[in-house]
Amino acid sequence: MIIGIPKEIKPNEYRVACDPNGVKEIINNGHEVLIQKGAGLGSGFQDREYEEQGARIVDSARQVYEGSELIYKVREVFPEEFEYLSEGQIIFAYIHSNVYRKQTDAMLEKKIIGISYEDITNEDGEFPLLKPMSVLAGKGGFLAALNFSQKIQGGRGIFLSRIEGIKTPEITIIGAGNSGLGAAELASSLGNRVTVLDIDIEKMERAKSILPLNVEFLYSNKNNIEMCLKRSDVVINCIRWARWKRDHLITRDMLGLMKEGSLIVDVACDEGGAIETCRVTTHDDPIYEVDGIIHYCVDNITSAFSQTATQSLSSTTLPYLLQIANRGVEKALMGNKYLRRGLSFYYGKLISEETGKKQQRPYITAEEALGITY
Repeated sequence: MIIGIPKEIKPNEYRVACDPNGVKEIINNGHEVLIQKGAGLGSGFQDREYEEQGARIVDSARQVYEGSELIYKVREVFPEEFEYLSEGQIIFAYIHSNVYRKQTDAMLEKKIIGISYEDITNEDGEFPLLKPMSVLAGKGGFLAALNFSQKIQGGRGIFLSRIEGIKTPEITIIGAGNSGLGAAELASSLGNRVTVLDIDIEKMERAKSILPLNVEFLYSNKNNIEMCLKRSDVVINCIRWARWKRDHLITRDMLGLMKEGSLIVDVACDEGGAIETCRVTTHDDPIYEVDGIIHYCVDNITSAFSQTATQSLSSTTLPYLLQIANRGVEKALMGNKYLRRGLSFYYGKLISEETGKKQQRPYITAEEALGITY
């Protein structure tokens, strides 16, 4: 199979889908790799490093798309790339079909096979291709809080660390999943008073077994959230909010409970989701203020740590890519129900239930699309 790796075009997106070691593995499995010139530079990888592993460098995204059976990338497909798509082509990426209606239109019209990293599961019900980026995003979210708590960055001038003789900063983390664990691990390592909120008792028990004793765990309900807002210097949201929900965990009215100049970091970045006042920002313009509360809502935090992120993403996605390339996409999907859960588009059919409901489109199951009967 010919695998194409284009350069990511989202502003401030410095990751690339595959590092040179991953390319070597693909080629050793008998496949070809086309990679766009400069695709790895943002992650610190030179074109020659890919060439040394057997990849062929091409000048443009068009050449990558038009010459490849499978497109291996990080982000969703953007409008500038739609014209390059061809029927039956496989897109393997963080597709996020429920967010981008125009992308859904293009994928259906071009009869693309779209497999989304974020929806692939394992036997434990976890999302293995989300986990490495989620942990990194949580840690990066805390580092953003550390930065924007500085007075010179518009914050209250608080150093988010335990200092002898003065009050210890208080950090509230909403969500005990992978992002929440990453944020809590880093925040607690500096001696902050950390509180983690969740509704999943098993998740909290698992987190409790990993995190140090200076981390408190509370059931996530309105009273506990309001109590934490009153005392916290930083609130880090790590809960993804279902797109169909119309309520919020933290409403605009609740911002009045917080100390002026406090910080909300929304790692999940669901605009109008768990945090009513969240709107997506960029690394170029990362913060804004609502009712005296600073908001940081960058939706690709991990791009700031691009080399680490690329190496982690490459190592976790590669086994799934090789299943598709080695067996062919249909056999791979039919033979692996966990990979099949990542199927979002299949030859003009929408597979994603969440996207179908949100965008009011007809959808079918992956099993129906592939003709699997039980």
